[in-house]
Amino acid sequence: MKWTEIAHGDVNGAQNRFWTACGDNASAVIIRINTDPAYVERIVRFAVNGGFVPTSSQNEARAIMGGNFFGVEEAVKHFGVSPTEQQLAALKEVPFSQEILKALRKTHILIAVFPISILDIRGKDEHKLFYSHQDAWYNNQKFAQNAGTLGWKLVRKTPVEDSFSKTWDEQQKLLTKTEETPTAQVMVYTIIGYFLATGKRLFENVYVRTSDVDSDGHRVGVGHFVANGLGVNRYWDAYRYGNLGLASSARTE
Repeated sequence: MKWTEIAHGDVNGAQNRFWTACGDNASAVIIRINTDPAYVERIVRFAVNGGFVPTSSQNEARAIMGGNFFGVEEAVKHFGVSPTEQQLAALKEVPFSQEILKALRKTHILIAVFPISILDIRGKDEHKLFYSHQDAWYNNQKFAQNAGTLGWKLVRKTPVEDSFSKTWDEQQKLLTKTEETPTAQVMVYTIIGYFLATGKRLFENVYVRTSDVDSDGHRVGVGHFVANGLGVNRYWDAYRYGNLGLASSARTE
């Protein structure tokens, strides 16, 4: 059915409001809706994303990263965020050069991280993607309650090379000046978001240490993301484990 056929009816008044908003341009808009699928797609994306329109910087980054991109649109769709104007302004420019993105487009995920705590992400989890819920050891831990900060992150999809069976201090020495260890919130946000967007699991058979520690001083690790859900665990910095590597993300320029 053509939009022109639907618009003359009254479906909760939506079509009438649309006609009013179009004003003198209504006829031209309807013609494009009936003849230009790409135009319709842009209108739908605009409506679904709460009025968000990607910037040229974001579009360029998406084109480079391909499937390894989780932007504002994905956050709205999969995490149900409602970005404020201030948040959209802060995310307008991707803080990584095209050269860096091209160099890391296969090994990293460029992700727009919104301030959502691990517990809040888990609370939105209709697919049971976490290993435990009500009885999780971290339910009352500050790192799990911390919403984190808004910003773009370029997160490595695999543990830092040669970081297994090493202490925290030994793992840190493997990082270059352009790398840092992300928080547990960033890693959980990335792993769950990437799965919801692509259906692909990261860190299936391994854990990675993050920059967070629990109330007893244990280093927080996330991973082992298999069918029974993502694990959130804790380890002493001095211990070495064969399946415990290090998480990494690129420092902003």
